[in-house]
Amino acid sequence: MTVLVLGSANADLVVPVPRRPAGGETVLGGDTVVLPGGKGANTAVAAARLGASVALVGAVGGDQYGRLLLESLSSSGVRTDFVRTSSRPTGLAYITVTPDGENSIVVAPGANSDLGVSDVDALTWDDVSVLVCSLEVPVPTVVHAVRAAASRGVRPVLNLSPVVEVPADALALLDPLIVNEHEAASLASSFEGLLALGPRSAVVTLGARGAAVVTPSGVVEVDAPEVSVVDTTGAGDAFAGALAFGLSSGSSLPEAARFAARVAAASVTSPGAQPSYPTLEQVRETG
Repeated sequence: MTVLVLGSANADLVVPVPRRPAGGETVLGGDTVVLPGGKGANTAVAAARLGASVALVGAVGGDQYGRLLLESLSSSGVRTDFVRTSSRPTGLAYITVTPDGENSIVVAPGANSDLGVSDVDALTWDDVSVLVCSLEVPVPTVVHAVRAAASRGVRPVLNLSPVVEVPADALALLDPLIVNEHEAASLASSFEGLLALGPRSAVVTLGARGAAVVTPSGVVEVDAPEVSVVDTTGAGDAFAGALAFGLSSGSSLPEAARFAARVAAASVTSPGAQPSYPTLEQVRETG
């Protein structure tokens, strides 16, 4: 395997709404659709759909949602032998989607909160070239994984969403740190300022505008193709998975980010997260 992903696995309960409710307001929506999701699982599926050899490190409950996630991962080509079954319920994400494709999400972590340092210590690192971590799982577990990867010559990547405090020594190992533009603004006054936090490089996702790659040499912006947006759920995870695929394939960071922006753009043209992720052939067909 070339890509190891550590992160959450959630069942997404998605409901279309005409608009987001204000405080104390009730808004009638459409029928709820249950889809496999979670930042970790999404990232793993996105990389696997592109052809990477991928395994997920995570936890699910022994319930119907856990079975849904394991089946989705396996059918997408993701190894699940590092996904533990917890006594807690599978994580759930409650997602509202407005007609413009934008979403609001509330996550109940459930089994994801059980992912621990011992799960990292039990890993097999043979043939792993890139570790991608995302949050919605305990931060100490993520930090331990980043340190373990770096000590074995594996390239650590962290999608810092939501923003939490990460120890300086772990930040210094990241290559890159991935944040969106809102998260970047909360961390530094400029994109270049992200490197002052310690990472070797950073990638700032810019939605429809693509991404900015930040290295000691400067900032390089890569464009995303113009598409008709249906649902933005999981687009950031698609980007992270595609970036990991590119890096594990030997691409430079700007090349991998440019490719990842195309994958993320393709993902927003269909509803849902994992079901919307394209294959490598589909990405190539889009030019």
